[in-house]
Amino acid sequence: MSNLVIFAIFFALLAVLNLYRLAKGPTAADRMVAGDSADTLICCAMILFALYSGRGIYLDIAVVSAIFGIVDTILVGRYLDKKGRLYNEDRH
Repeated sequence: MSNLVIFAIFFALLAVLNLYRLAKGPTAADRMVAGDSADTLICCAMILFALYSGRGIYLDIAVVSAIFGIVDTILVGRYLDKKGRLYNEDRH
């Protein structure tokens, strides 16, 4: 069995686990972490596909997707931090 097939099965299993955490996460932070790890898995899958197909365009797409993932994580984290601070200030 090819190493690429083994990695594809591994990534599919991780994607299913991430999808479960994204849907059932008890908090918004858990959902954010699941979304970030899903973005990382997608980038890794694109890199593996670029190696398999021999086309470098998928590497460019993986880099752009990773940059958007970082920006998304920062923005959602700041939103959750502000929301948490406002919630805690109202309680005191």
